[in-house]
Amino acid sequence: MVKRYGPTVALDGARLSVRPGEAHALVGRNGAGKSTLVSVLTGMVRPDAGTVTFGGAPAPGWGDAAAWRRTVACVHQRPMTVPELTVAENLHLGRFPGGRIIRWRALRERAREVLAEYGVAVDPAARMRELGVEQRQFVEIARALSCGARLIILDEPTARLDAAGIARLFTELRALRAQGVAFVFISHHLQEVYELCDTVTVFRDARHVLTAPVAGLAEDELVAAMTGERADRARPARKGADTAAGTAGEPVLRTEGLALAGHFAPLDLTVRAGEVVGLAGGAAGGGTAIGETLAGLRAPDGGRIAVRGRPVRTGSVPHALAAGIGCVPEDRHRQGLVPGRSVAENATLTVAGQLGPMGTVLPSRTREFAARMIAALDIRTTGPGQPVSGLSGGNQQKVVIARALAREPSVLVAIRPTNGVDVRSKEALLGAVRAVADGGSGAVIVSDEPDDLRICDRVLALFHGRVAGEFGPGWSENALVAAMEGVGAGEGPTAGEATAEGAGTTRQGDAP
Repeated sequence: MVKRYGPTVALDGARLSVRPGEAHALVGRNGAGKSTLVSVLTGMVRPDAGTVTFGGAPAPGWGDAAAWRRTVACVHQRPMTVPELTVAENLHLGRFPGGRIIRWRALRERAREVLAEYGVAVDPAARMRELGVEQRQFVEIARALSCGARLIILDEPTARLDAAGIARLFTELRALRAQGVAFVFISHHLQEVYELCDTVTVFRDARHVLTAPVAGLAEDELVAAMTGERADRARPARKGADTAAGTAGEPVLRTEGLALAGHFAPLDLTVRAGEVVGLAGGAAGGGTAIGETLAGLRAPDGGRIAVRGRPVRTGSVPHALAAGIGCVPEDRHRQGLVPGRSVAENATLTVAGQLGPMGTVLPSRTREFAARMIAALDIRTTGPGQPVSGLSGGNQQKVVIARALAREPSVLVAIRPTNGVDVRSKEALLGAVRAVADGGSGAVIVSDEPDDLRICDRVLALFHGRVAGEFGPGWSENALVAAMEGVGAGEGPTAGEATAEGAGTTRQGDAP
């Protein structure tokens, strides 16, 4: 495959071969060409050169969307369903039976049969917005299979699932593979590649680099193929490591009795200057709700938040910003970016009032401010005026961090900051978070990815909204994951007992 966009070569002789019933991983850094290949394989983009065949037959004609849907489908990281329509209506979008007259009872019955055939336990009459991320993905897979597609492309399907959701997804995928369905699995989480896939293909700089069986391929070799250099798996140096020895600065963030019913129990938390604190747990652990409450995105049922000793009005993003709380939200597409605007406009959203006299915004100041952030975070862009939608996922996330850092916050709250980004971008993003603490502020990382938490001075493991254990430097992944999964969680401290001083907490080595 060859595809050019002006002077940019998006695919340069790329190739991919997938067998029936195979789980085939497609990996590579952001900008490697994966998304362009998916667009070609699903009939959305016509290549400049190259051929596509399915089962030995030429691909459908370009522009024949219905024929492509009967051959191959993609379940995107961002939902491609209509939230206000029902499951049954989404299953039949673009192909309602019966012509102009829709027989609703028959439609729902047909949807029920389709869902049952592929093991999807969802009410056909439920609206899509009422479903969880995992259920929406299963509905999209069922829709693709009901069209006749036997090749399903899964683009970062686990990015917003917890460990239990990932396990259920993988169980369903293995069952479908037994029926001859093939999957192209795109992920930045290499452990998932080793757990699920038979074969892996690596793209780098728009070119095919490697195709090999997963079994027998060492992880460092896979990373080296993705990056073009020998992989250094050492963790980022923690300049703030002295905080573990009790030499952290004054508190920059305190919560007292902070609680949100159905999400997390009363929480007393202290984050000190120079410290990065991790909140580790799956989607149901409560970490995301805690992070969003700290940033003003959710209003708690009770409790207090203070930054550098000053109270913060809860449930208000403007007041959180004014108090010195910066936030990297979980979903950059929905919460973090304005896609139709430029890199400069997105990076300066939180400081727009400072870029001109009397509330005006001067374009020259906006560009100058953004240029400094682009240089500081190494954002790969053609310039401040480039639309943010044209950046790779890792560079979009850097823009979100730039916006959060623009006000020089006293504490940075980063919620799953490396979701959907490549290996090298992860290092850069986590390095930016670490730099906030090293500069005298504090940071909170909410994540269920152990690699995200390696830069932390302390990690609080969350289970069902309570702190199940606290871990200092040198924690073992097995102990942390056990606490996150609730193994012996009842013996650990409650959320109200967890403090920066670690009183009454479970240390690595004592973990259940």
